[in-house]
Amino acid sequence: MTVDGTDRRPASIRDVARLAGVSHQTVSRVLNDSPSIRDETRARVLDAMGRLQYRPNRAARVLVTSRSRTIGILTSDRMHYGPSSSIVAIEAAARAAGYSVVTANLPSTEPQAIAAALDHLLDQAVEGLVVIAPQARVSTAISSLASRVPYVTLQSAGADESHSVSVDQIAGARLATRHLLDLGHRRIRHVSGPPDWMEAEGRMRGFLAELADWGVPSGEISAGDWTADSGYRAGQALLAEGGVTAVFAGNDQMALGVLHAVREAGLDCPGDVSVVGFDDMPEARHFAPALTTVRQDFGELGRRCVIRLLGELEDGRTYSGSIAPELVVRSSTAAASC
Repeated sequence: MTVDGTDRRPASIRDVARLAGVSHQTVSRVLNDSPSIRDETRARVLDAMGRLQYRPNRAARVLVTSRSRTIGILTSDRMHYGPSSSIVAIEAAARAAGYSVVTANLPSTEPQAIAAALDHLLDQAVEGLVVIAPQARVSTAISSLASRVPYVTLQSAGADESHSVSVDQIAGARLATRHLLDLGHRRIRHVSGPPDWMEAEGRMRGFLAELADWGVPSGEISAGDWTADSGYRAGQALLAEGGVTAVFAGNDQMALGVLHAVREAGLDCPGDVSVVGFDDMPEARHFAPALTTVRQDFGELGRRCVIRLLGELEDGRTYSGSIAPELVVRSSTAAASC
């Protein structure tokens, strides 16, 4: 494509070289960020690329440099608040570092589905992976990748921390449970996430550990599936027991369902039953009543994943560290009435 737009074909590296007055090898060195190029030459080449709207041929660059500068994301759920927020942050951080991102969504966690998704990403010549699929069987499947490409997982602290960046789920659950205990509640029940999810396990462990430290019995754990519907059903069953004064739900959506069950039973939240969630999704502050919950910084989680992965890719360094959760107290919790 020429500057005056008379040629409609895509600009080539030789078109850029011609306009910048340099060789095509010099343009290639600029594209590969060679330190041997003078600043004024680099600026001239970049200006020519902008004027011609030149886009490097990624496949050709892979052949020449053996680098795709592509990161893969494997996710089992990109529709909910947490995973979608982390994916946005990962894409932004990767672009800022000169990497592109390709995503594969798992339709299920069956072994063949996991293998197919991983094969799809590896076929794109990804240099590293971020895994947002915190189910135990996915973790087992990706462990075989250690010798093929670097990978980082977003998952519960304590599960293969050599490859993970995480919010401390156990600590977050303890914060939620301690808050209810500090308010005088002793008949506290937990609605957990699906059993195969490491996040659900971490939150349940934190709940049980905090109760044990206070010498308070836990009662039966109700298993949900992260949805408001499952929280509603669990809430109905818990309220039917009688005497329950507080519920810690494994995420905000299930807490919403519990609030529905409380209201439907003719009870008041927090006067009769206090409710705590987990995640601090944007809508949580608009629940009726506004939801007390545990905040996870999903954006920071995504950024740290990229920092850790690029550390391995660029300089061989690893960056660790769990992100501390934060208790956000709103009006869905109050002192126990009895």
